[in-house]
Amino acid sequence: MPESPQPTLLYNLYCGLMTTAEPLVWRKVRGKMQAAGVSNTRQQERLGHASLPRPQGQLIWFHAASVGESLSVLSLINRLGNSLPEAEFLITSGTPTSAELIGKRLPARTRHQYPPLDSATPVHRFLDHWQPSAGIFVESEIWPRLIVEATKNGAPLALLNARLSDKSATGWKKRPKTARFILDQFKLFLTQNTKTADNLIDMGADAKRVQPGTNLKAMSDPLPVHQETLDAIKSQIAGRPMWIASSTHSGEEEIVLAAHRLLLQRWPDLLLLLIPRHPERRDEVIKLAGDAGLSTAQRSTDQPIRSDTQVYVADTLGETGTWYALCPIVFLGGSLKEIGGHNPFEPAQAGAAVITGPGFFNFAETFAPLIETGGAVLVNSASDLSDSVALWLSEKDVLAAAQTAAQACVNTQKSALDEVIDTLCNRLSLH
Repeated sequence: MPESPQPTLLYNLYCGLMTTAEPLVWRKVRGKMQAAGVSNTRQQERLGHASLPRPQGQLIWFHAASVGESLSVLSLINRLGNSLPEAEFLITSGTPTSAELIGKRLPARTRHQYPPLDSATPVHRFLDHWQPSAGIFVESEIWPRLIVEATKNGAPLALLNARLSDKSATGWKKRPKTARFILDQFKLFLTQNTKTADNLIDMGADAKRVQPGTNLKAMSDPLPVHQETLDAIKSQIAGRPMWIASSTHSGEEEIVLAAHRLLLQRWPDLLLLLIPRHPERRDEVIKLAGDAGLSTAQRSTDQPIRSDTQVYVADTLGETGTWYALCPIVFLGGSLKEIGGHNPFEPAQAGAAVITGPGFFNFAETFAPLIETGGAVLVNSASDLSDSVALWLSEKDVLAAAQTAAQACVNTQKSALDEVIDTLCNRLSLH
């Protein structure tokens, strides 16, 4: 049996550097949390001071980077909770936005904490308090000391939904001993695709522990719908034709607004519901609409949609599921620029057909069957976008066929979640 890799000089240097830099890192992290209105008690979680007691019995810990990764594990926890009725769950994530959204959707027997800084004292405090029975890291959120110390503490670890860019893989391959040492801490790698699986093996991961899978975000539960809000907005829209542009980023709204102007020539009462990915960009987005000669109403200030409102800026968090319930035509942003795209199954689960730009590389495996079956269409410009929306607005049977194809892809993914749960339970000895 080959010897387990040992800590390397590079790993020890990293640990020393993080310990030395801890006061500076803490000052920066604390400043961001204060600016976001996080209480002092919860800020202290970053130093390993738990704000909640550890529950009795088996505690399964999920760690994710931010909003998308955190929300993607909620459906998994729900299903795991059904399979393991005695288990308790902990989610850690680093951003106040993720903490707020997770807090609204926490599954039964689940609590949220901020993760410790990746230096000795915070990590030890965190692990000494929580004593996780198993740890599941989501995507590419790798904190070396936290991972190594968790393994020392007896928690079997998995890297779930693993995604690794060629650039990251190349960087790790230049440090093969350290890469192998870190990767050896994991009992299981469930990757988003075969390419990541191959990269992990090339970096030194044990091939027996690597299993290509699918994108966990594609298996998430449907987004929540607030019925009272939905009814109120429907009343304001009063049956007008509409379409949605969701999770848009800087540089994309101009294209979306140009497409909307083209569509208004044919449907003068058409409403665009525009959902910027980052609500704090609201002023910029509203100015862009004004510069394009379009009238707006703003959700966060509770402005009503009037008969002359051409763009409704939905600049709030946690309401996207409600907006998707309004309309089956959704353009999904993060794709007209090289951003990586967003989860197309969120609108598809709500019954929508999806339009995307070409830059959806983070969801390539998810989009491929959608595009192939007609549940999603690819556009490259404002005129392409306008043409696609126009087709679905005018040809209801074509839209219905696209919606059906999108839903079929969603249904195919649901069975994959059961396989993920079985694999995690077997490899991490969860009973």
